[in-house]
Amino acid sequence: MNVDHEQLAQTSPAPTVSQEKQFFLHVGCGARNYERLPKFFKAPHWREVRLDIDPAVQPDIVSSITDMSQVRSGSVHAIWSSHNLEHLHSYDVPLALAEFRRVLRSDGFLMLTLPDLRAIAKHVAADNLTEVLYHSQVGPIRPLDIIFGHQDSMQRGQHYMAHLTGFTSTTLGQALIDAEFTEVRVHEGRRWDLWAIATMPDTDEAIFEQLAGIAQ
Repeated sequence: MNVDHEQLAQTSPAPTVSQEKQFFLHVGCGARNYERLPKFFKAPHWREVRLDIDPAVQPDIVSSITDMSQVRSGSVHAIWSSHNLEHLHSYDVPLALAEFRRVLRSDGFLMLTLPDLRAIAKHVAADNLTEVLYHSQVGPIRPLDIIFGHQDSMQRGQHYMAHLTGFTSTTLGQALIDAEFTEVRVHEGRRWDLWAIATMPDTDEAIFEQLAGIAQ
């Protein structure tokens, strides 16, 4: 898919606003995999712009989520963040959320998912730290991986896969409120994860209904 990601650059004019072209910034995108995108973002009017700190995955923008200065303020309609914030130190989470809010349009929204430490704690309490919970694109996932980061990936030298902080539904919701998103909704997913939607001042409230049941 050809993406006009140049329209989001700091030095470029604002992208044309229309139903036919809405940009969502896929932060921490990893290797390109269209099938793993949420169904919501597979609609034909959405255009994916991929951002990642690892140039090897060939993102449109090489950047950390704590400093997305290459992306113009108020230039994206949505942000999709899957398992990113837990890779930051807790004191860097507000920096990332501030960047998310900065680059969103006033009618945009953030959708994110990440591990639910409260759900995983139940496995730890049951002494199942190394039990395989499910299989992902990087291999089997155990409570140990969810808490500290995927061990096999780090053994291969991918140290950025380490988990440096964690969230419960309460702390994730509070972090988003502290970041001054207008409305925040957090719910527990089906794979020991949390899902959140955070909106901007002019976001249509219908977005919550449109994204209902998005966690798969």
